[in-house]
Amino acid sequence: MEQPDARTFLTLAEELHFGRTAERLHTSTAQVSKAVKKLERQVGAPLFQRSSRKVTLTPIGERLRDDILPGYELIQTGFARAIAAGRSVGGTLGVGFIGAAAGMFMMEVAKEFQDRYPDCEVRIKESLYGDGVELLRREEVDVLFVGLPVIEADLTVGPVLTREKPVLAVSARHPFAGRDAISFQDLARTTLLSAPVTLPDYYDASLVPQQTDDGRPIVRGPAFATTEEMLALVGAGKGTYPVPVQAARFYARPDVAYVPIHDARPFEWALVWRSTGETACVRAFNQAAQTLTVLP
Repeated sequence: MEQPDARTFLTLAEELHFGRTAERLHTSTAQVSKAVKKLERQVGAPLFQRSSRKVTLTPIGERLRDDILPGYELIQTGFARAIAAGRSVGGTLGVGFIGAAAGMFMMEVAKEFQDRYPDCEVRIKESLYGDGVELLRREEVDVLFVGLPVIEADLTVGPVLTREKPVLAVSARHPFAGRDAISFQDLARTTLLSAPVTLPDYYDASLVPQQTDDGRPIVRGPAFATTEEMLALVGAGKGTYPVPVQAARFYARPDVAYVPIHDARPFEWALVWRSTGETACVRAFNQAAQTLTVLP
């Protein structure tokens, strides 16, 4: 039995009147009669007794009503809850971020969002650099503020919210440490750490391609899993790594220097969420984030 037919049958079983049933269902009495006859053919017996004065259920019709009504009501209740979850801005929204600056920005967005939607609680959770988008995949958060690019079939990427110039994190003893700036071509003259192996290859390639524009190879060093591990390796002279300029503020260390890369592509961040998990809360949070965005 299809749901529209079940709805027609149960409505007629309650009203016991074709006209009132048609009115409730916003259809015609002919369509109600057609649906009932279809069900009766499937059952192989009459479900209603009709006369010029009244409509009553047959014993088989009464049994069918009693059997399917609880399930139908359960379906309707579940569907109503799904609509409420998908369209209303309430409940709890899990928000993930990677890095200190991202966390500060997400706290600002959360305040803006909750000022607009006090019925939705925001729970913020930090993710490790090497985890990438796994917080989303494990459904520990509903949205994640993460560096681009993110090219995943099951995820939706919002508009760019922040953009920053790149710098190269180097040991304080590195020859580049005393320079005002370097070029992208200079990356061929140093060893660059490798991104966490848990991140997709396209992400690492977007930050550090295999060679410079003039064809010189870029040598790669050991991989790291977290930001602190990356900075420890840099400080120990094991390699260098490109990071956004805000790293000089949030990750200042005596053994690490940050040198601007004047011609490298900027870092960009956006909110990302599971495509199947997009709700009114997710959309509203993304809109709140856009109101706080100031792009260079």
